[in-house]
Amino acid sequence: MVKSARDIMRKDAGLNGDLDRLPQLSWLLFLKAFDERVEQTGAALDPDYRPAIEKPYRWQDWAPKRDYSGDDLRAFINGDLIPHLSGLEGSGADDPRNILSAVFADVTNRMMSGTLLRDLVDVVDQIHFTSSDDIHTMAFVYESILKEMRDAAGDSGEFYTPRPVNRFMVQQSFLELGESILDPACGTGGFLVQAYEDLKDKVETDEQRKQLAGDLRGIEKKSQPYLLASMNLLLHGIDAPQLVHDNALKRMRQSTAAERVNVVLTNPPFGGEEEQSIVKQFPSGYQTQETAWLFVHAILDQLQKGGRCAVVLPNGSLFAGGVGARIKEKLMKECNLHTIVRLPQGVFAPYTQIPSNLLFFEKTGPTEETWFYEIPLPEGRRGYAKTKPMRVEEFEPCVEWWGGKKREGREGGPQAWMVPAEDIKKAGYNLDIANPHVGDGLEQRTPEELVDELIKVEGEILGLLTSLREGLASK
Repeated sequence: MVKSARDIMRKDAGLNGDLDRLPQLSWLLFLKAFDERVEQTGAALDPDYRPAIEKPYRWQDWAPKRDYSGDDLRAFINGDLIPHLSGLEGSGADDPRNILSAVFADVTNRMMSGTLLRDLVDVVDQIHFTSSDDIHTMAFVYESILKEMRDAAGDSGEFYTPRPVNRFMVQQSFLELGESILDPACGTGGFLVQAYEDLKDKVETDEQRKQLAGDLRGIEKKSQPYLLASMNLLLHGIDAPQLVHDNALKRMRQSTAAERVNVVLTNPPFGGEEEQSIVKQFPSGYQTQETAWLFVHAILDQLQKGGRCAVVLPNGSLFAGGVGARIKEKLMKECNLHTIVRLPQGVFAPYTQIPSNLLFFEKTGPTEETWFYEIPLPEGRRGYAKTKPMRVEEFEPCVEWWGGKKREGREGGPQAWMVPAEDIKKAGYNLDIANPHVGDGLEQRTPEELVDELIKVEGEILGLLTSLREGLASK
């Protein structure tokens, strides 16, 4: 199906590359899935169900009509359908009309040919989102689409989280049903989908399923990832995704105590610069253009007491001084920064080679000690590549060392070491602390052993020189 859709879209003069084609396919998929999973199912279960989309804008009203094509179809979509959907107004945040209007607020039909658009609609119409097999297959296919979308987006400076990384972060956050979970930079929804997958088997009632869907919240600033995230969650069984299309920093600075959450899972944009109007909303002394630090500061306020967070930060953030150091001081005073997992270089390849770290903390009081764990590159590898990315299995030794939810029995070793909070404070809150076990081969050996080794090497060299001298003398 995807190949057919792509072949059609490649012929259209209005679409250039996957960054154009995939959003085009996504909003059509979203509309089809919404019609079957929400509208038709709602009507079947509730005789009083009021459709979110009225005639003639429902997918079932216009899409199956094979003779509705060419300029007429294109004019309907551009001039009637998309403006109607983007202008819907509901009565509350959970009202599907509000979700539709948010999804379609920035949607544009980029296809120039109404005939090719007809062909693409026909392809999408063949998918049946009421079949669990089709949904499962489509969810799998969609994830592959998102991966290609991420590959394409990487060229524009956006670094999406590799699936093994967000799976590890979700797993080590030990999520529970009933907890509110926020990704304030949700991108295409990877953390939220992973959290849903992690928790859905614990659901026993419809009420719990509804609550779980409502507890998964995301904020995304950019329209395309917001559309893709909405579709991603819909395909994974969340019919009313709790996603907000907005600047997360502004949103979190203006949030109330009632909007605080139990868990934050996120990979905030780093290396970017935030607009001054947003920066000025932060307290004096914590104002910076660096988005990653603004996100960390906002997350500290967004967490409930006892809440916890797993966040991706680049190496540069760990040793940053100035505002960065003050935000790290705030973090360690308010939260227990219990673990920093240092990732191998190139995990985000091919987008960037910047080394990254995963910070785990909980809002339970000041930090007393921080454990570091360094994930090594696989033996024989010098880095990662698009065709050879990081694998889930590479986190397994760290998971075993972790000590479960209570982090019990942790011990230092070649990959793990502990640093008292007081030492970090004395170092100006520099968290870029190298693995002290690197180079053990020399540092842990006694002077006698080192001298014995030198004598042995010198003996071998003397033997080689003697042989060489004897060889020369025989000529």
